[in-house]
This record gives sequence, structure tokens and C-alpha cells, in this order.
Amino acid sequence: MSHVTTHVLDAATGKPAAGVGIVLASVSGDAVVTEAAGSIVAHGTTDADGRLSIGPDRLEPGDYTLTFLTGEYFSASGTETFYPFVTVTFIVEDAADGTSRHCHVPLLLSPFAYSTYRGS
Repeated sequence: MSHVTTHVLDAATGKPAAGVGIVLASVSGDAVVTEAAGSIVAHGTTDADGRLSIGPDRLEPGDYTLTFLTGEYFSASGTETFYPFVTVTFIVEDAADGTSRHCHVPLLLSPFAYSTYRGS
């Protein structure tokens, strides 16, 4: 399993959000490092259950983002949305023994609102 997983639920329909494009990137400080500098770690699309395991088995400690391509998702169904992208920034840290905890970043999505939390 990848170090990072996600699950997207479309709250407006009450169903998993299949086909949502997602980009995992490393970030530095307040600014996202450009793709040319190698910040894009991985990208993928949620499956029929709205789930995606993304990236390598282990990430180096640091700050990362998951950018959900919500505009494309809603556009495919002809649904208007206020959020063309949702970007969630999170921290990967190593424990004292050198291990790193799995990161699960779920997204509850509707055309005009979203929420997220640290999953397990």
C-alpha cells in the first residue's frame, strides 16, 4: 500500500466520487515548488469506490499536498461548482524509531462545500 491513501465521497449524491483526478506534491514553506523542480510525486484517479492509493510506499518527512481536480469531476456530470480544485496540505513525520505513520486523507465533497480530516 502507498504511504498516502484517500477516499472521496460526493455528499450531494451520497455516493463515492469515482473519476476524481488527484495530484500528490511536495511543498516548501508557503509556496508550492514548481513541477519543473520535481515537486509532483504522483497522480492518479479515484476508482469506482472513490478510493485511491497514491505515491510510493514511503514518503520522506516534509509537507505535502493532495490536489483534487473537483472542477473536472463536477463538469463531467454538468454540475456547477464553486471549487475547481481542493488542495489539502499535510505533514509527514518520522517517529523516533524511524518509522512513518500511514496518511489517509479523506474528502467529503459537494459542489459548494468540502471537509477533510486525518483518517486511519
